[in-house]
Amino acid sequence: MKILIVGYFSETSKSTISRYFPQDWNVVIVPPGQEMLHHLEDCHVLVPEHIKVDHSLLSAAKKLKLVQTGAGFDNVDIPACTQLGIWVANAAGVNAQAVAEHVMAMIMSFYKNIPFLDSFMKNKMDENQLNYTGSELKGKTIGIVGLGAIGKKVAAFSNVFDMNVLAYARNTNVQSDGFVKMTDFDTLVSTSDIVSVHIPLNQQTKQLINKAVFKKMKNTTLFINTARGGIVNERDLIDALKNGDIAGACLDVFESEPLPMDSELRNLGNVILTPHTAGMPDGRKFHKKRYDFFIKNIKRVENGEEPESKLNQIL
Repeated sequence: MKILIVGYFSETSKSTISRYFPQDWNVVIVPPGQEMLHHLEDCHVLVPEHIKVDHSLLSAAKKLKLVQTGAGFDNVDIPACTQLGIWVANAAGVNAQAVAEHVMAMIMSFYKNIPFLDSFMKNKMDENQLNYTGSELKGKTIGIVGLGAIGKKVAAFSNVFDMNVLAYARNTNVQSDGFVKMTDFDTLVSTSDIVSVHIPLNQQTKQLINKAVFKKMKNTTLFINTARGGIVNERDLIDALKNGDIAGACLDVFESEPLPMDSELRNLGNVILTPHTAGMPDGRKFHKKRYDFFIKNIKRVENGEEPESKLNQIL
């Protein structure tokens, strides 16, 4: 069984991931490019990061049985895979705890000014000159856009902090806990103190959060995105941050990843940034629960079974 993992990984991450798979599997980890195309020819499973899995790419993968993604699958042409008899599955829900914890860490860091205070202490500044503002979470309203596994975890954590919880979901049949008040999108963005995004990226959600939406938010609002960068118009977000239309942002995902070194986001004091690591609690590019799921699903396909969390049906 040959597993091809495509993405940008450090040598340490490659070693950690390779060792985790069964020893009799051939695990190849490469960045996008010519080497990737060479290994596509005889791989059985593809785990794609930072590449589009389209018909052109798939045409070179003669032995491919499964495209296995993490939580998101917006980079995979599912109809093309189905046409070629290739399973597509994601790892829905396996990183819900990790991402929800990351969201809460970001919220706490922002309102408790942790990055600023840490820098203040390490730069050995005069504590008598310390001047900053902070805030408690109790009584604040968090608006959760998307109430899937991650959104529900964020809602539960927020409730523990005595926050008011609003949620918007496109699926009107979604089940919510009693402390969650379901509402429409415009009401959520205009009344929430914190807006946290937890929806997939697709044609309906691409650049859903744009200038018009930021204008509806209060100028004290904290915006959080740990879902997909393409859900947000990044230029509009930067303008909103610079113009004071919103108070700040906490971002783990970006329109272009890795985030370009010259991005204005890196220089804004009201922004907290992390490098798409919300779902990786066990270290850079590694999450034990995710790889446990991957291995289990690969074994299912190897045995002629359907994968769990399948996104298509192969006849």
